[in-house]
Amino acid sequence: MRERPLILVSPSVETKGAEFEDLSLSLSLPYERALLAAGALPWPIISLTSREEIAECVRRADGVLLTGGEDVHPVLYDQKMPQRLRKKCILTPDGGCRDLRELMLVDEVFRQRKPLLAICRGQQILNVALGGTLFADIPTELPDAINHRRMDERCAKVHEVDLTPGGLLAKITSKRVLGVNSTHHQAVNRLADVLSVSASSSDGVIESLQLKPEVSHLLPFLLSVQFHPERLADRHAEHHAIFAAFAKASAVARRKK
Repeated sequence: MRERPLILVSPSVETKGAEFEDLSLSLSLPYERALLAAGALPWPIISLTSREEIAECVRRADGVLLTGGEDVHPVLYDQKMPQRLRKKCILTPDGGCRDLRELMLVDEVFRQRKPLLAICRGQQILNVALGGTLFADIPTELPDAINHRRMDERCAKVHEVDLTPGGLLAKITSKRVLGVNSTHHQAVNRLADVLSVSASSSDGVIESLQLKPEVSHLLPFLLSVQFHPERLADRHAEHHAIFAAFAKASAVARRKK
């Protein structure tokens, strides 16, 4: 029996754990279920900030998944951000350790050429790690945008996104338009140089990213999405297909070890 690809998953952080009142790792179960259903084995990374240890984790893994959560610290992409916007940011309770860990994860993914799937906050930290910027608060900076923070319907399709013809997400889902959930108030602003848009919503908000064709050799697989396919994958084949494509790329990477 062929071993399943091992996926290193970067979880969120909570201010209070179930056992003790200290910082605790948090990972919504739909991530695990979606990966298992796609034939992959999830491996949540512990709260590391050591480059050597993170590099070893990436080396042992066959793919890396960046998950959702609180906002990326604005100092990483806009040190001159006005206070009115900075106050809108909901920061991680660990003093930026998650930001640091995931910046190193992205760097190691590119250095070791491992498949990468990034979801919601994951798309944002990916863009920042590669030199891009973010809108700190969609309602403030893009007042004509649709409501992207539908926390009341986090497991339902609440709006559609247009997929870039010939783009990776269009190829994976075999769709031109995709219904998605939406639970974010930040979004990609200026794109990192190596990334291109794979999907966007009707208001222009970027909903998915991939590598530009001319630099696609940098990684065997890279896809980021602003929505949460793990919460839809059990009922919608096109969202399961995202995890299936990622798992397949990670399985190929495993065989090449």
